[in-house]
Amino acid sequence: MPRIHLTSFIVAPIQRVFDLSRSISLHKLAAVETNEQAVAGITAGLINNNETVTWQAKHFYKTRRFTSRITDMVSPDQFTDIMLHGDFKSYRHEHHFKSADNGTIMIDLIDFESPYGILGKLFNGFYLTHYLEKFIVNRNALIKEYAETEKWKAILD
Repeated sequence: MPRIHLTSFIVAPIQRVFDLSRSISLHKLAAVETNEQAVAGITAGLINNNETVTWQAKHFYKTRRFTSRITDMVSPDQFTDIMLHGDFKSYRHEHHFKSADNGTIMIDLIDFESPYGILGKLFNGFYLTHYLEKFIVNRNALIKEYAETEKWKAILD
């Protein structure tokens, strides 16, 4: 099973980074290239423990839906979302946050598995892992941009 492990440093308080990371609005901004929209469950504001969101977007030339649930949350230290319905065989994303002297360390751990046996594993190795990693890197850059400037107020106020 592939694992993506990313670490970002953000010069902002942990609670702000935690809240921006679970913002439906900020996620939509990060996914503007795929026109990702929240179409069911929590569709605005901040997602909380045991809540679901269904995203609809165009990936790989096809409109797809992905429903996830927050299964664990300890504010402002961590939360985990898992796929309930979607194209993956399994998908789990752990979001961890640690206070540092001058900001927050944000850690993403993503474990996923594609369907289709050996063909899915080949697709992971050749393309999907990089595609997902690039998506999360771009999302984290947007979280950083909003958290480190006054832009966060437009999302969290």
